[in-house]
Amino acid sequence: MTQNRARTVFLLAHTGRPAAIRSAELVVKGLLRSGLGVRVLEAEARDLPLPDEVETVKEATPQCLDDCELLIVLGGDGTLLRGAEFARASGVPMLGVNLGRVGFLAEAERDDLDKVVDRVVSRAYEVEERMTVDVVVHRNGDVVHTDWALNEAAVQKVSAERMLEVVLEIDGRPVTGFGCDGIVCATPTGSTAYAFSAGGPVVWPEVEALLMVPISAHALFAKPLVTSPDSVLAVEVLPHVPPGVLWCDGRRTVELPPGARVEVRRGAVPVRLARLHHASFTDRLVAKFALPVSGWRGAPH
Repeated sequence: MTQNRARTVFLLAHTGRPAAIRSAELVVKGLLRSGLGVRVLEAEARDLPLPDEVETVKEATPQCLDDCELLIVLGGDGTLLRGAEFARASGVPMLGVNLGRVGFLAEAERDDLDKVVDRVVSRAYEVEERMTVDVVVHRNGDVVHTDWALNEAAVQKVSAERMLEVVLEIDGRPVTGFGCDGIVCATPTGSTAYAFSAGGPVVWPEVEALLMVPISAHALFAKPLVTSPDSVLAVEVLPHVPPGVLWCDGRRTVELPPGARVEVRRGAVPVRLARLHHASFTDRLVAKFALPVSGWRGAPH
């Protein structure tokens, strides 16, 4: 028990959801009962029924996870991506509990909270690294913005009545140009997010690759592209068109003036995810999308 008291878990929750508040209360009580310390953001603690022994921190910075063993995130995709920002910056593994709809980043569902606590207490989890992308925006040869993403960097139009005119480039060579609503540059993790909605392929997370998926392109050749993880993807916004906008993971945005160039490459820093079980991605895909497999008989014996 003395050893457990030296362990601290950071809890991040979407306190705007009643389900998250109830789930946070259950997780906190279970961890404290087992002798682990719990730390939360002060702003979220006001909305949670927490015991006095829960530690609070004011600033939402990577340093707030100092000395923490794990980051537990309770919420939907938006909250999990917020947690990924903390996980990447701090290097602390993130364990997501899905309180939303699909939740591919989550490792558990709300009905598994007791199991989550037990596995955390007994350290019965493994940590895997997920590929990210680094994003650089150039204008007139100057770097005007840098960012990163776990799922995707999306270049999109701003004006509803005007298409975005772009030229796509891979590894320093032009591929094609067209008018479109946008371009999604995604990781395998992000293949089941925005890129999936835009018609891109589902890529198993252990595959190392980069994806480039057009959104509503006005062109004969506008197929999703899958490249080497060492490739550099570029989207050039033509200078005579209205400005566009860059979204990273749907959370961070910056305007792209005409003539801007967005480069996307494999990220230098991955996001570490805690895994509770060894279920295959195939099984997760079938379960998340409720795919029909009623006729499957399996391999012959």
